Amino acid sequence: MGKLFSKENGEVFKSPLNLNNPVAVQVLGICSALAVTAQLKPAIVMGLSVTVITAFSNVIISLLRKTIPNRIRIIVQLVVVAALVTIVSNILKAYVYDVSVQLSVYVGLIITNCILMGRLEAFAMMNGPWESFLDGIANGLGYAAVLVIVGFVREFFGFGSLFGFQIIPDSWLLDNGGGYLHNGMMTMPAMALILVGCIIWAHRAYNKDKVQ
Repeated sequence: MGKLFSKENGEVFKSPLNLNNPVAVQVLGICSALAVTAQLKPAIVMGLSVTVITAFSNVIISLLRKTIPNRIRIIVQLVVVAALVTIVSNILKAYVYDVSVQLSVYVGLIITNCILMGRLEAFAMMNGPWESFLDGIANGLGYAAVLVIVGFVREFFGFGSLFGFQIIPDSWLLDNGGGYLHNGMMTMPAMALILVGCIIWAHRAYNKDKVQ
C-alpha cells in the first residue's frame, strides 16, 4: 500500500496539475479548449470525458505494453482509445444528450487528442498500470481545469449565466434600464484563445522560478 502512494507516485499525480500542465505548459489540446468552452457544462463534461479516457487507456496500454510489437504500437493505441471514446460517446448520448449535441464531433476527436496520445507513448508504454492510471487522471484533470476556467469566464460574461441558470438579473441589462451589457465577444472562439493565452501567461508568471 505504501508503494502505491509513494512520493514518486505523488509527483506523477501532482506534476500535470501545475508544473507540467498539458495545456498551460505543453500547450496541447488547444482545439477542443476553444470549441467547447462557450458554456460551463459542456466544458466540464468534455474535461471529465478526456480524464476517464486518458486514465483507462493508460492502464490498458500499460498492461499490454510488453506484448505489443513496436511496429504496430500506434495502431494498438488508437484502437484502444477509439473503443473507449465510443463507449463514452454512447454514455453521453444516453444520459446527457443535450450536452453530447453541444460537444458534437469533438467527443470523437478525443481519439486524436495530443494529450492522450502523448501520455500513451511517453508514459504508459514505459510504466506500470497504477502509475499510468495516476498519470492519466492527473493529465485529464489538468486539462479539465483549464476548460472549466475558460468555460466559467465565457458563459458568465458572455451570457450572464452559469450551467444555463441566469446569474446576472435581467433588470441589470442595458435593454431594461440597467447598465450591464453582455459581452458578445466572449461567445466567440477567438476569445477562448485569448483566455487560454492569459492562463498560460499567468501560470508561467506564477511558476517562473520552477517551470523549465
